[in-house]
Amino acid sequence: MGQTEDKQWFVLRVASNREEQVREALSRKVQIEGIDDLIGRIVVPTEKVKRVRGGQQKVYERKLYPGYVFVEMLLTEEGGIQERCWYVIKETSGVGDFIGAEGRPTPMSGSDVTKMLHQAEALEDVPSIQMEFKKGDLIKVKGGSFEGYEGEVDEIDSEKGTVRIIVTIFGRATPLDIEYWQVEKV
Repeated sequence: MGQTEDKQWFVLRVASNREEQVREALSRKVQIEGIDDLIGRIVVPTEKVKRVRGGQQKVYERKLYPGYVFVEMLLTEEGGIQERCWYVIKETSGVGDFIGAEGRPTPMSGSDVTKMLHQAEALEDVPSIQMEFKKGDLIKVKGGSFEGYEGEVDEIDSEKGTVRIIVTIFGRATPLDIEYWQVEKV
């Protein structure tokens, strides 16, 4: 996976929270201008995250690199960006500039490309659970047979979506494994 033919990956700085609009606008312009042989993939890597608020579970996408869009391009024989590509990209609303040294866009290294693409693909279908508490936080059980008990977070299992809390039952510290949506911060 990595590079396609002789295309190189570049990083574009874009307006915050406009990454997806920039990606879509660039994709449209590439098609309209007929330069899809020069510009390959345009990527905004995201991860799916589960969040629970008020007992409602919601999956949303979080950007791995906020403020950046990754563009795969075919370079000129001298190793520069094709003039047509340069203008299409720079004239797209929301685009700032290329990441580079000495005012020149610098292609990403092969290892960085591999890491970015691997993250983008690996995270596509496995939402992680984002919990609003951490080990040591005081929480209260708000559902199930232990409703009303208060305790301290001992362990979080974001794969299973459970939280181990230590509560005092009949004067003894007792660990309980509870679904994360059944507890709230005190």
